[in-house]
Amino acid sequence: MRMTPLGDPLDPFDEQQAPTARRHAHLLGAAFEFLADDEALLEPVDAAYADLPPQRLPAGPLPDAPLQVRLRRGDAAGWPPALERLPAARHLSGSGVFGVALDAVNMTLVMPELGRALVTMSPELLARPRDARAELVECAVYQLAARAQGLHALHAGAVALDDRAALLIGHSGAGKSTLTLHAMQQGLAGVTEDGAFLDPVSWRVTGVPNFLHVRTDSLDRLGDPGLRDRVAASPVIRRRSGAEKFVLDLRRSGLPLSSTAPALALLVFLSPESAAGGAPWRALTADEVAARLAATQPYAAWRPGWPATVERSAHLPAFELRRGRHPRDTAADLRRLLRDLG
Repeated sequence: MRMTPLGDPLDPFDEQQAPTARRHAHLLGAAFEFLADDEALLEPVDAAYADLPPQRLPAGPLPDAPLQVRLRRGDAAGWPPALERLPAARHLSGSGVFGVALDAVNMTLVMPELGRALVTMSPELLARPRDARAELVECAVYQLAARAQGLHALHAGAVALDDRAALLIGHSGAGKSTLTLHAMQQGLAGVTEDGAFLDPVSWRVTGVPNFLHVRTDSLDRLGDPGLRDRVAASPVIRRRSGAEKFVLDLRRSGLPLSSTAPALALLVFLSPESAAGGAPWRALTADEVAARLAATQPYAAWRPGWPATVERSAHLPAFELRRGRHPRDTAADLRRLLRDLG
């Protein structure tokens, strides 16, 4: 992290340096304030959170003051110029503080009881704004919003029809992103691609619908030439698994985004199996829902209030959804399930 000279009697921990740049945003039901030493530190924030619909939650336990993320410029990390993959993130916790660290310079520290987080970034990481966002800034935002409001962080996508949300649940690679994209093409509003946050009091779902990751080998299935061109012009990333994906900015896609936090109305567990001319979905029992939530939500399982949430979820309409011959067929089945709840 940034160091001050030893022996400075006025500010030995460099606490009194006033921020010179700031941003405000409404994310995951909470008001956020981002403070930085200079504008360059806010580039990952602008790229991730500008122009998003607010998806407001009903009034909850948050104080009047916004949640605050302070971004600081750290010393050089000493990474080699041609570094292809970032150091593996390490998780930190203790005495009410937790976070992630890539090395001794690049880290996020979250203090949920204070509603504060500190992010330090080296010049090398600032030169990779997408990595800075994905590895450090998102940790501060997601963890502050979830823990300050008592939200359940779920590994799930979500789309909405009117004010009804469907959670799309499945392991990585199950097709949540593909189904979300084709569902949005059919008029469903995108809530989030892969990180849904459930308010266990209001039973509403929120997320950050900024980016959607599209497999590079799926362009020919999009149908809409304009959307296909927008996806093809998007940046390409390589996941740790080796899969290459386009990163589509949903805010510039022309696809519908949910402007509210819709009410959770439907659980959809994605199956890798093909419908193969049979029924595209199968209703799940309460016991099956509980078992599948346990298998797919290990992080949420140890958070306060989760057993009550599972019990309540088990009484929602829930289905296993099998793959259609084309993703648009699966999206049409999903739309039908949501429509029939109205």
